[in-house]
Parts: sequence; C-alpha cells; structure tokens
Amino acid sequence: MAAKDPLVITDKDEMRRWSRAMRCQGKVIGLVPTMGYLHQGHISLVEKARGLSDVVVVSIYVNPGQFAPTEDLATYPSDFQGDLLKLKSIPGGVDAVFHPLNLYDYGAEGSKCEADPNSTNESGAGNAVSCLEAKGFGHETWVRVEKLEKGMCGKSRPVFFRGVSTVVTKLFNIVEPDIALFGKKDYQQWRIIKRMVRDLDFSIRVIGSEIVRENDGLAMSSRNVHLSSEERQRALSISRSLLKAKIAAETGQLNSKRLRDAVTREITESFGRVDYAEIVDQESLEAVEEQIASPVVFCVAAWFGKVRLIDNIEITVKSI
Repeated sequence: MAAKDPLVITDKDEMRRWSRAMRCQGKVIGLVPTMGYLHQGHISLVEKARGLSDVVVVSIYVNPGQFAPTEDLATYPSDFQGDLLKLKSIPGGVDAVFHPLNLYDYGAEGSKCEADPNSTNESGAGNAVSCLEAKGFGHETWVRVEKLEKGMCGKSRPVFFRGVSTVVTKLFNIVEPDIALFGKKDYQQWRIIKRMVRDLDFSIRVIGSEIVRENDGLAMSSRNVHLSSEERQRALSISRSLLKAKIAAETGQLNSKRLRDAVTREITESFGRVDYAEIVDQESLEAVEEQIASPVVFCVAAWFGKVRLIDNIEITVKSI
C-alpha cells in the first residue's frame, strides 16, 4: 500500500503548532534536516528516523547563511516535487515536510528577502545572501561552536559552520524534535551539532548515521550530479585512498604524515585538487600530527573540476 502524501508546511508558526499537537498526543518527533535534492543517503536517515520516532518531519531548505558570496548557492540542485515522491515511497512515509521559503525574513519593512524569479534554485534563496547582509535589516544573530568549527572545512569555508549551527538552531526551535538525524559524511558538521546541543542544553538526541555510498564507493552527495563522467571516475580516488589508509593503519602504519601523504598523492594523481586531508581525533577534531594513538577519523575535501567533495573514514587501531 502506497504511503500517504506528507503534510507540507511552509510557515514556521504552523510547523510549531503541528509539532506541539503531536507532543500533546505523547508522540516522539524525529527530524531529518536536509537541503533537498534527496538521494539514498537522505532516505536512509528518514528510514532510521521512522524506526526511532512516532512521527517524522523532513525539513527541506537551502540555507543561504552557510554560503559565501563566491559559493554555489544559486546552482545548488533542487527538485522539490521529486523529493516529495521519494519521501512518499519510503515504507511508513513521512508525516510532515517543512519547506519554508526564507527562515531569515522577519517581515519588517525593508528586510524582505523575496524569491528571485530568475533564480535556477527552486528554493528561491538566491536573493537571501544580500538580504542577510543588508545594512540595518535582516538577520544578525549567529550561533558559533568556536573550537570545533576552526579546522578542516572551517578553514576554506569560514562562514559555513556559523550558518549551519544557526539554521539548525532555528529548525530545532521551530520543529521542537525529540530526535534529529545527521549523516556522518559531514563528520565535522555532525560533531559540531552534537556539541552545540550539549552546550545549549537542547533536549534533543542527535544521531549520526553511517555514510551511504554508490556501488563504486563514491559517497552520495547532492553535488555529484555536477560531476562529468570523467570527473566522477577520478573522484573515486577519494574513497579508494581512504580505505587504503584505514587498512594500513589497522595493520600497523600509525604515522599520520605518511598516511596523509599517500592519500593526497593518490587524489592528486587522479587530477583532483586537495583542499585538506586531515587525521583528527573523533571527539575533539584536533589534528593528529604524529602517531595515531586514539580513535581517529580521516577527513578529506577535494575538488574535481568545479565540484568540491568531502568524505571520511573512521579508524580504530588495535594498540589503543
């Protein structure tokens, strides 16, 4: 039997009322935050939420606050109707989809961030960056997780985690979930959200779900659609080299620099441009510069053509 169509909610006050009505019925609310253009990685998060919650909310919102002016907000892929069909196909379905036009528009005169009718982004968020930065109007309160956001993606994307932490705080305050699920492909993001929830005393259980990969090993990402067939084949060097590093570490090669150099070399030889290749502590995200002596995660970001991809692999060595 086909799942029912989810309730689509665009207004944040309506979303909050719906969640509170569910809670009054004693229901556990699960939230899966997304930026849309859903793939099997997102679907796996929803399926997991379905098993842990009484009702499931999926948010679909391309967040302008995490994009710098030079980044790919306007070209971020979007297919809202296709997303709804994918969510409907999940056993048990989804109870509500929160799809706001703009979470940074408070309705004050001069602060409106209207959708750009010429934008290629279905979310209509293309105009929002200028609104956020408009003098005297718009949004000016940001959430920072100061230490965890500094390394890796935080170095090359300095506004990214500020935007992520802020929009997730907004979603938590609007949806008021009991459980929230995030993919561990965005490992640094997952750890930042967990720390933020702890530090700000949100009564929310944050769950990280394992990376979902294509059959050839490429980590699933909405940005993969922008890769040419040749770039996609070359991008397999990321997951391939990370797996080699994990095997090497678990069989005795604990020198962090040698492992990093091997991964960087393989990606570069495949015509990728490495943004970073870091081995960091799984909890603190502090870089392990010498010998691996605790559970670590090897995180990589690399460019293939105009597409920036991220991936990681957790490593636990026997000598710990």
